[in-house]
Amino acid sequence: MLVLLLMVFQVFEVKAEIILPSIFGNNMVLQQNSNVAVWGKAAPNTAVRIKTSWNNKTYSARSGSDGSWMIKVSTPQAGGPFNLTISDGKPLVLRNVLIGEVWVCSGQSNMFMPLSGFKNQPVLGSLEFIVTSANPQIRLITVPLKASLTPENDFEGKWEECNPETVNSFSATAYFFGRMLNQVLGVPIGLIQTSWGGTRIEPWLSEDGACKFNWIKVPGELPPGSKISKDLPTVIFNAMINPLVDYGIKGVIWYQGEANRNEPGRYRDLLPALVNDWRTKWNIGEFPFYYAQIAPFNYGSNVNSAYLREAQLLASEVIPNSGIVSLIDAGEENCIHPSNKKVAGDRLAYLALSKTYGIIGFPCEGPVLKEMTIDDNIVSLTFSNATNGLTSYGKELSCFEVAGENRRFYPAIAYITGTGVSLFSPSVNKPVAVRYAFKDYVRGDLYNTEGLPASSFRTDDWEQSK
Repeated sequence: MLVLLLMVFQVFEVKAEIILPSIFGNNMVLQQNSNVAVWGKAAPNTAVRIKTSWNNKTYSARSGSDGSWMIKVSTPQAGGPFNLTISDGKPLVLRNVLIGEVWVCSGQSNMFMPLSGFKNQPVLGSLEFIVTSANPQIRLITVPLKASLTPENDFEGKWEECNPETVNSFSATAYFFGRMLNQVLGVPIGLIQTSWGGTRIEPWLSEDGACKFNWIKVPGELPPGSKISKDLPTVIFNAMINPLVDYGIKGVIWYQGEANRNEPGRYRDLLPALVNDWRTKWNIGEFPFYYAQIAPFNYGSNVNSAYLREAQLLASEVIPNSGIVSLIDAGEENCIHPSNKKVAGDRLAYLALSKTYGIIGFPCEGPVLKEMTIDDNIVSLTFSNATNGLTSYGKELSCFEVAGENRRFYPAIAYITGTGVSLFSPSVNKPVAVRYAFKDYVRGDLYNTEGLPASSFRTDDWEQSK
């Protein structure tokens, strides 16, 4: 009889054990000053309690008939380490938990590129940054590459403290972003890397988001044994974003677009739709969404990738609480993965520090064309985001072109004036349109005096040309 009772208790103990998704664990960062959701599985219809060590408060809920439960926990200002004790009769303790700022870092290969670089493709200064990376105030977690036809609730991964071993394989752009936030804000930073090289934007949409576009076909069931392509709409959202939904975050940084470069018109609509889709799923309001404009590269195709950069720039004008960073000066002609990942992460951080955290005293965006005037054969341009003026750092401006009514563009002689840029071409007597750095590969040379570059732009709306 005693053996039978012990077996019963053992079975009950196994069934009663709390099961948490991987996003919750030791070393995690919870969003500060917020009501963050914690969820998992327990025995059906069981009382679940969470006790937080920062205020010794207990929160409770009852699991549903399938064992699922969710509890909202109030977080204080940044600090830690703390413990969370989750119990349904048998306590599970999460240790070394920090309270701070949490960001999702997503996109394709230029977000995925680790601090150690790809094979034969380095990250500039990576050895020094890896060696000096040890910082228990920065925590990292990576969602593994996976595609799914249906929404998933978990992934295989764990939170880790930032150090040379863990940051070596972590996103370089995300690390530099988080590193600057930590240096300036002085609070713990949690970085969730969920990115996949070579992916289009459509797989990152949920089914609800994808169904808004008649040209997107949401996949159904595949033949038995078929491999799910990462290019199918919704399949990456299902496996790599859905498990994160409801986790408390401050915002998102995004670096993607190369795989959609041949469809800039559609991308201009898809990017705002993705932002709205994710914000709807998280249901915490219009959280910040900052993204990197794709860098110039010689694609060798019939479509000029400057049109995709233009689509990204135009999308920033319609996405609330967003911002875009130009990398027009950081591209490499023969490598689609520019080595200077620090400039991408830092510029994304400038946006967050200024627009999200309200730190003043510096600009966070490069010059943007404000007005064009034409006097005879001289074109004059003025720019916003250039309060202290413009510079080319002593180099000749080489990226401007001008066209007349025949729509043929010629290189322009351009120079910085007191209020902007003036330019002309001996080949164009009556200019009507200007383009700047509007090529597949180009090295931008126009900056504000704080060192932030102007994006490629054009004043015409003529059909695409190589």
